[in-house]
Amino acid sequence: MNPTPERLVVAIGGNATHPENIRGTTEEQEIVAGRAARSLLPLLMLDNKLILTHGNGPVVGKILLRQFYAREHVPPMRLDVCVAHSQGGIAHLMMQGMEDELDRADCERRVACLLTRVEVDADDPAFSNPSKPVGPFFTEAEARDLEKQLGWTMMEDAGRGWRYIVPSPRPRRILDIDLIESLYEQGIAVIAAGGGGIPVVQRADRSHQGVPAVIDKDLTSALLANQLGIDTLMILTAVSKVAVNFGKANQRSLDVVKAGELKDYQAEGHFAKGSMGPKIEAALSFIAGGGRRAIIAHLEEALPALQGQTGTHVVAG
Repeated sequence: MNPTPERLVVAIGGNATHPENIRGTTEEQEIVAGRAARSLLPLLMLDNKLILTHGNGPVVGKILLRQFYAREHVPPMRLDVCVAHSQGGIAHLMMQGMEDELDRADCERRVACLLTRVEVDADDPAFSNPSKPVGPFFTEAEARDLEKQLGWTMMEDAGRGWRYIVPSPRPRRILDIDLIESLYEQGIAVIAAGGGGIPVVQRADRSHQGVPAVIDKDLTSALLANQLGIDTLMILTAVSKVAVNFGKANQRSLDVVKAGELKDYQAEGHFAKGSMGPKIEAALSFIAGGGRRAIIAHLEEALPALQGQTGTHVVAG
């Protein structure tokens, strides 16, 4: 097992920029982004080619809420434009935090953000069956009230509360892959495909049109790595390892697991749709697409996980 792969995609969860226990002020998000940057510094200091992706669920949900409250004064933006806004805002905080840490470490590496469009299928069934939770958590009573007031579709999310759900089509192609590759081949740490990418569909004349949806960022990260032929994908979250029988007396953590075995666990219902489920699906998709190793680990244990000391490592088989 190569502990320090030359080429790496790292997917960072939304909690790295906007955890559930903050109000979401810019100052709070700066502190959280700085903390994430310190955790990522050991990866940034390696002699590697690095692409970072990030979630945007809490942020894009708040953008939608702001639009609702301001709707009588400011025309609302379509959801794909909201995703683009979240890409820029989140990446700004991440980029600033990482460049500050690199400067303190006397490292000349630079960080860049690239707004990234991701093509989806206009006929994807997700458009008629919304399933992706975004935004803050609500009580059931609040959720029912929002359904009546806004016409939103609300769903209970992994026992943590109720959230607004939107269409989440599968990513088909990353349109800006050549630009991402050009930057990261120069040794620049590239923040790309934030929030799963800006969702677009291709028109009959081959031009593209944004659509109201949010793409799963882990699936997009897997596709990004596969399109570039990168053989290691790291998905950083709030737990050290994936567990089966989670929360039960017979809970068991997974260290190195073959994709076939993990798929069996998935079929048995071990991974909740609103939490670990998308990460498992992305890891399996990455391996099926030719990837060698998918790592699911805690954000603060990024380097030890990359070196095989912790985390769950999904391999072919």
